[in-house]
Order: sequence, then C-alpha cells, then structure tokens
Amino acid sequence: MLREGDQLPDFSGLNHLGEQVSHENYVGKKLIVFFYPRANTPGCTAEACNLRDNYAKLKAQGYELLGVSADNMKKQASFSVKYSFPYPLLADENLITIKAFGVWGPKKFQGKEYEGIIRTTFVIDESGIIVRVINKVKTKDHAAQILEG
Repeated sequence: MLREGDQLPDFSGLNHLGEQVSHENYVGKKLIVFFYPRANTPGCTAEACNLRDNYAKLKAQGYELLGVSADNMKKQASFSVKYSFPYPLLADENLITIKAFGVWGPKKFQGKEYEGIIRTTFVIDESGIIVRVINKVKTKDHAAQILEG
C-alpha cells in the first residue's frame, strides 16, 4: 500500500460516464482518492453520501474527489445517479488503479477470507505527493475525518 510521502501513481480508466480519467487530470490540484469495496452496499453508500453531503466544504479547501471500486461502469453510473454524487467514480474492473495504490489484499468477513478492496482514502497535495493515508475510515463521518487531518 502506498504511504505518506509517496508519489501519486500513474493511473487511468473510465469513470461512471464513460469518460477517460487519469492522474493527469489532477496535476497541480489537491486530490482525495477514496477506494470502496462495492457500490450500493451499506458502508460504501454511507461513505460516498457523507462525502457528497460535505462536498462544498471539501471543495472550499481546494480538494477534488475521485471514488474508485472494481464495479463496472454501469453499476458505478447507477450508484452515482441514485445518490446524486457530484464527483466521478472510477470503474476499475481490471484492478489496475486499485493495485497501483496497493489497496487489494486479504480481507475477512463473517469468518471467511477472500481478496478484495481494502477501504482506504488517500489525500494528495498539489505536487502529487500523498500527504495522508486513512485506512480506518469512518464511513458515516468521513469528510470530518479528512478535514481534521
């Protein structure tokens, strides 16, 4: 997993609208990249909606937002429309961006082990350096957690 002080990795993929998104879209900008396991699940919905509800505060601090999961573009689009997200969702079905950030790994749920996305948020400064990694995400209060840092 990437750590504080690491450079934003090169990444690209299609967002929920079918538009190409890459690291180059965020050159010179502060960026929050949040990785979530699956669209329309309770924790992921709480996290994404909390960021939506606090989007103006995050933008006022100069941040761009990008949500990433392994869901396909259709599922990401449905998730975005259903909850009116003002930020893009990357459909990383091939796990390229997910693995570039190092957030794919072993997980446990109800006693079963499997590989999946480790819910993590990266805060990146204007020069493309990761300044904060949040791996104990408070899904219902994530924006405050980001802004307190």
